[in-house]
Parts: sequence; structure tokens; C-alpha cells
Amino acid sequence: MNRLPAPTIPDLLRRKLERRPISMVTAYDAFHGSLLREAGIDIALVGDTLGMVVQGHESTLPVTVDEMVYHTRMVARGLKGSALLLADMPFLSYQPSPETAIREAGRIVKEGGAQGVKIEGGRDYAETMKRIVSSMIPVMGHIGLLPQKVHSMGGFRVQGRGDAEAKVILEDARALVDAGVFALLVEGVPFDLARRITHEVPVPVIGIGAGPYTDGQVLVIHDLMGWTESERIPRFVRPFSRGREDAVRALTDFRREVETRGFPKETESYSD
Repeated sequence: MNRLPAPTIPDLLRRKLERRPISMVTAYDAFHGSLLREAGIDIALVGDTLGMVVQGHESTLPVTVDEMVYHTRMVARGLKGSALLLADMPFLSYQPSPETAIREAGRIVKEGGAQGVKIEGGRDYAETMKRIVSSMIPVMGHIGLLPQKVHSMGGFRVQGRGDAEAKVILEDARALVDAGVFALLVEGVPFDLARRITHEVPVPVIGIGAGPYTDGQVLVIHDLMGWTESERIPRFVRPFSRGREDAVRALTDFRREVETRGFPKETESYSD
């Protein structure tokens, strides 16, 4: 499947009204972009998760704006306009001030080719998101489990359990909608809370680890493809491929064939 053009933001709003689920997958290079293009994925997210799944860090915190711009450019080349392309604003690219946030979001759009940005945080960052939206840059808000707050949250743990926590997240959702976000990503919350948010807000809600009742779902491509080590796969992930197992098998077969001089054969070589 090679679908052009990409769904627009108004298209996604219509999808919510029509109850047509939205697919979203992370991507980090042109190859990933081409896979999403051929599969007909609706939204490609260049996530700051690249810090963990590409760079090997324990969190997303070390990722820079320069790196986000670089990876977004690559994904754009692979997508060729077939999906709505969003990119994360990494840690400390928007927290210092709205002016800093506008400048760095502008770089991700202007230099990286993103069509919008995703920002973690609730009410505390509503004014910042409003200012970015006013600067003609679409924003997807991100609430619930916030990977950039991994230290203050005590690790990657479910948020919104209990009435008090749920109330805070609901208020965050309303505040971001009032700020003008075109969509919300809700991560790591009980499915009843995600369902309530989805019903209460007028914008599309994309879930990850938030149950089946949102307007769409997102997964990290490495998890979805089965490339992640099994002990690191979160509970909410369903691998749709045995990518890592197949890759290790292929590499092991290659090594054995080289060691036994089974590869390459003369038929796989050039002659005079």
C-alpha cells in the first residue's frame, strides 16, 4: 500500500467523529519511513524514544533538538508525504520559556520537515503550547505517563490510578485542548480513564498503554516489529513480528557460513 497524500489534521478530527481508528507508529530513519509508507500508517512520530531504542540510553533525556531535526529529515525522505509527520520536542527544548519553545519547534518544522510537534506535560505547559499553536505550528499534547519526568515520577509506572491522580490528568487534558492542541497522546493510564478522556475532549486521543477505547493507537516501531529484547517489552506491547529472532537467526547463519567457507560460493562471485 502506498497512500498519498497524508491525512491532514482536519481529516483526523473527522476520523474521531466517524469513529474510524487512527494508526500511529514511531520512525527514526528513511527505512522506517518507507515501511510506514508501504503499510499506510496514518501518523509517523519521530519520537525522542530514539534516545533509548537507537542511541542505547536508559531514558529519553539526553536527546537534543539537533538530533531530532536530523532523524526527522531522514524519516521525511522515506515517508514521501504518505503520513502526517510529527516529531517530539526533547527535554529542555520547551521547558525554559515559551520563546525557547517557539524557536526550537520552528527548527523541527523548518529544518526537519515535521508538520507538527508533540510536547509532554499538562497544565503547566498549556500556555507554552498555546504560544506555539499561535505561531502556526500544530501541537499534539502528551499526558499521563511522561517519559521526560521519569525521575520525578519514580520510573515508568502507570499514572492516574485513584481519583486524585485521575482528576489531575483529566484537568490536564482539558487545559491542553483549551490551549489549542489538535490531538492528545495519553500514555500509561488505566483504560477507564483513557476512555473518559476520549469521550470528553473534542480532539483525537491516541493511546499507548491506555487500553482499547481511545481514537487511535501508537507503538514504538522496535516493539511492534519484535526488535526489542523480550525482557524490555512493556506489558501493553503486542509484537506483530519476530523481527529480532529472525535477525539473530540470519546473522548466526551468516557467521556459520563464513566460518565454514560456505559463503560466498563461486556462483555468488564475479569471474573474468
